[in-house]
Order: sequence, then structure tokens, then C-alpha cells
Amino acid sequence: MTNKSRITFLSAALCCLMAAVSCGGRTERKERAADTIALARCPQFDADSALQCIREQCAFGPRVPGSKASTRCGDYIVAQFQKYGLAVSEQEADVTLYDGSTLPARNIMARLNTDNPDRILLCTHWDSRPWADHDANPKNHRKPVPAANDGASGVAVLLELSRLLQAQPVPLGIDFVCFDAEDLGAPEWEELEEEQTDSWCLGSKVWAEKAQAEGYRARYGILLDMVGGRGSTFSREMLSRRYADPVVDLVWRLGRQIGYGHYFPIRDGGYLVDDHLNVNQTAHVPCIDIVPYFTDGPSSFGPTWHTLNDTPENIDTNVLKAVGQTLAQLIYNEAASYDN
Repeated sequence: MTNKSRITFLSAALCCLMAAVSCGGRTERKERAADTIALARCPQFDADSALQCIREQCAFGPRVPGSKASTRCGDYIVAQFQKYGLAVSEQEADVTLYDGSTLPARNIMARLNTDNPDRILLCTHWDSRPWADHDANPKNHRKPVPAANDGASGVAVLLELSRLLQAQPVPLGIDFVCFDAEDLGAPEWEELEEEQTDSWCLGSKVWAEKAQAEGYRARYGILLDMVGGRGSTFSREMLSRRYADPVVDLVWRLGRQIGYGHYFPIRDGGYLVDDHLNVNQTAHVPCIDIVPYFTDGPSSFGPTWHTLNDTPENIDTNVLKAVGQTLAQLIYNEAASYDN
């Protein structure tokens, strides 16, 4: 397989086969629709604020690793986390692309309550794809993607959650990580040997290797990828179910309970190679992926994926609100356990 579009969402038959092999022939369990989760007092996630954050990131231009836009936007993300009182650190590394060339990558980490070993991990990627290789116009294929949804939306949700946590603090330890160099996989026009195809999710690979070496631990992780696109709903990604099924259940039940069932349908998607794979396999933190799954159109990731149409105008604040409010409720529920 030569690119992300061919290794992402697989056919239903193949998904079933992989699940049977990897999970010992596990059968689909009955949904526990009657189960409810005790809800802690939770502030309101401001989707308009998150949208403004997306606009501000996109105003720098496409954040291709190594570019001036990337440097300026990275500095912006660091400053925003610091403004909200988090302890920020960075990882820098040269990563190798499919063609053997290298680019500098910059992971940005922000920590809340650094002394508390009881932690959860919330992560996303912040880079832009260098090639709009799914654009309907072939003349645009070698132009970089604006990446309002595929990059900026996840960052915006993490920053808005940070703002809420500054206003209404919790004792829980939280690690926010923005991975660089997620979207450098080979463009569609390249025909590659198999050993050349491992060029996706390079920043999370750097982070996960260091986390594993340092013995990093967290209750679980949640990856956000493309969480603001118009028309998005979020099926249960199957590698998430393989590695962290209880966390999938927790998030999807909570989302439905607080009124966002339309966005979190009880429906399985496909197997996706994304940053959560490195978090699971290398860092050994059970991590899920909240990622859209479109059942019609040119791509399972939606009509703007890897096109020049991935702009703030195609972001839906209702989608941002559904994801952001669900995660906010999750955090404050977890924090409430300290009072019990």
C-alpha cells in the first residue's frame, strides 16, 4: 500500500476479519443503552472561540514543517498554552520523508498539574499537508493544504479546553500534546516500494519513543483528528476499539448522554493509521481516535480532506461544540473522583 488513503478505512469484510484475528473472534456485544454516567458540574465549551483559534492558525498560512508559517504558528500555540497557565516544553527532531529528504519537526507539549502522577493525555496534530493531492483540480495537487479541519481544529479544541481549565481548575493531571509531521505521507502520484511508505505520523513516533523510554504513564489518551468539518460524525474507529475499547465506550456513551448522539453514533468505522497507533504500540498508553467517518462522497474523511477547500469557511461550530463539550464533561467527571 502506498499512501494514507489506501490504508485508512478498509472494507467491512476485511474489518471483520481483522477484528476476529486480533481479538480472538470477539463478537459485538450488546449496547448498554440504559447505562448512564454521573455528570459533574462542567463549564460550557465555547465553539465560537475555538473557531476563532482555527482562523488565527490558518492566517499564518499552511503549517508545513520547516516553513516560516509553521514556526510562527508553533510560537502562537506555545504562547496560548502558556497564557492559560500550562507548563510548556517542546521536542525537536529531523524526520525523514518518503523520498529520503528530511524536515524539522516540532512537537509541543503542555502540562497541567505537573506534580500529579494521575494523568490523562489529550493530543492532536498541528501540521499541514504539503500537497492537496485529493483536490478536484489536478493543478492544485502540489499546493499545500490550508488545514483548517485537518490540523487546526484539534489544536483549537485543546486550547479552548485549556482556557476552561484555567477558569475552573481541576486537580487532575492533563497532558496536551500537539504532534508535528503527521501529514507527510507520500502523495497520491507516487508509486513506492513498501519500505518507503512509513512516512505518516512521524512526530508522534518521536514523542512515543521518548515517552516509552522515560516511563510515561497516563490513564488513557484521546486523539483528535479533523473534529470540525461540516457534516462530520464520529464512528468508533476500530484500532481504538482494539487497544482501548473501554475508553471508546466511555466517550461515546458520555457524548450521547449529554445530547450529542447524532455526532457519536453507535456505529463502527474502519481501521485507521493515525497518531494514536504510536501512542498505543510504542508509548503503551491506551489511546482512542476521534475522527470523522463519511459513508458517501469522495473520501471517508469528508469532502475537504487534502484539498484547498479545507478552510475555516467549511468548519461547523456545532461539530466543534459536540467534541469539545464531550471532552470537557469527561475531564470534569474524572476530576470529580477526587472529591469522592
